[in-house]
Amino acid sequence: MARTEGKASPVELRYDDIPRTADERATLVAFLEWQRSTLARKCAGLTPEQLRTRSAAPSTLSLLGLIRHLTDVERGWFRRTLALEVIGDLYATDADPDADFNDIDGADVDDMFAAWRSECELASQVIARHQLMDEGRQRTGRAVSLRWILVHMIEEYSRHNGHADLLRERIDGATGY
Repeated sequence: MARTEGKASPVELRYDDIPRTADERATLVAFLEWQRSTLARKCAGLTPEQLRTRSAAPSTLSLLGLIRHLTDVERGWFRRTLALEVIGDLYATDADPDADFNDIDGADVDDMFAAWRSECELASQVIARHQLMDEGRQRTGRAVSLRWILVHMIEEYSRHNGHADLLRERIDGATGY
């Protein structure tokens, strides 16, 4: 059985690579890239079955579910909210908002990672076209700046990377980032 490469971020970044004296924008983008890279490393070298391993009943949380969830999150915040593209989620639906976690049994792992890499790249392109105070609109109509979205995405990845730490340790004992 093939193992996933685990490469998902347009930039492979380690913690020591994050600039310590950069401006706000470069710092925020570097931390987002590091969080993306951290999730990719948590998934690296695992089989499709391992990536589908659930945490503990009744949770449907898995590493593959996190990849799918963060694909929708990247797509939603950067493309739909900031760039105002009229697009839906790839996985979550009105009928099953947690389909990104629930519907993984038949999911092709390579396709899921390719979709995540694509959304990360498209998000990076959106980031490059906007200033920190440029505003998009949430579905509710509420204004939100690129600065806020970047901070939120760092928080979103940080939270889920904590989940990924525990999932990976449960799968094969690997720890650390």
